[in-house]
Amino acid sequence: MAGMDTDTGSPPPAGSADGLRQLTVGTGAGLDTADMVLNIGPQHPSTHGVLRLKLVLDGERVVSCEPVIGYMHRGAEKLFEVRDYRQIIMLANRHDWLSAFANELGVALAVERMMGIEVPERATWLRTALAELNRVLNHLMFLGSYPLEIGALTPVFYSFRERETLQAVLEEVSGGRMHYMFNRVGGLKEEVPAGWTRRAREAIGQVEARMPDLDRLIRRNEIFLARTVGVGVLDAATAAAFGASGPVARASGLDLDLRRDEPYLAYGELDVPVVTRCAGDCHARFEVLLDQVYASLDLARRCLNRVDQLSGPVNVRLPKVVKAPEGHTYAWTENPLGVNGYYLVSRGEKTPWRLKLRTASYANVQALATLIPGSLVPDLVAILGSMFFVVGDIDK
Repeated sequence: MAGMDTDTGSPPPAGSADGLRQLTVGTGAGLDTADMVLNIGPQHPSTHGVLRLKLVLDGERVVSCEPVIGYMHRGAEKLFEVRDYRQIIMLANRHDWLSAFANELGVALAVERMMGIEVPERATWLRTALAELNRVLNHLMFLGSYPLEIGALTPVFYSFRERETLQAVLEEVSGGRMHYMFNRVGGLKEEVPAGWTRRAREAIGQVEARMPDLDRLIRRNEIFLARTVGVGVLDAATAAAFGASGPVARASGLDLDLRRDEPYLAYGELDVPVVTRCAGDCHARFEVLLDQVYASLDLARRCLNRVDQLSGPVNVRLPKVVKAPEGHTYAWTENPLGVNGYYLVSRGEKTPWRLKLRTASYANVQALATLIPGSLVPDLVAILGSMFFVVGDIDK
């Protein structure tokens, strides 16, 4: 009988490997088992959003996983079609609420490309600096919330301390703490306050000096390592097949970053460090986020130094009614969570005929269907949290 000692017909000793598996996986003592269907959600797991996972379990082991999305669907792409180009920026900045500046930026870049607008150099460097600061804010949220999801309470206080330092800088320049609405077609909303670049560099210096506190607290924590190393391994081929990008893909060894490979803004004049790992497990994904914070803080400082050397406007004068010429274009950016694409189709009117979003979180969540089966239920949250998605970015 399965699960019985072949010589004696008795269950294997509790201390043996088979006995341990029976105790932990739940198939023990030779009992017949049946698969169980379990719903995780729909609920709000930490900062990610409302997602449902339909699981089939054999004891404590996941047999299959079906991500069910659509609980937050707001029809943003249809709403774009009845709003002019200034108004859609407000809608677009909200689908990934942790990356609002980057979301605005992609729309602005697509419209500027359609209209043939050349953005002033000062605005280009300011946009690059703000995009990197927004990247750090996004990563700090996950660096605090991910350990929290698997039982580590302290890191979230350290990460939010750094977030507050940087959010004060972005709030001063834009008036917003999450939804900045600082991009405009043709540049930025307005000039930055006097002395802002100096204060921003001081904030960056403070965060850099304190980041080792968070780093030492969690990167080599033995409990955190036990929960993440070798868990939820996503190999490079599977990541590429699902279209995964950003930190999730780079943790699996896919060396792709649009800031370096297809430069936009001022990235072509910067030496952009691309953080990669090859293990593809939960810990590798966490480490990519952590090391990217250091890299992005340095990039933001270099951009601010360049801004101080430039003068001139931060936007171009536009007509009262902005109309993109008839045609279509595709702009893509390296958002904090991965590659975002913006496919814009215009019929020469003040509203887009179609604006299709290709969001990073959608592709990342697809991979859960392959990644989770075979894992144990206790590892489920560790894997789910390590994929770094925002459900608003999926449902749009």
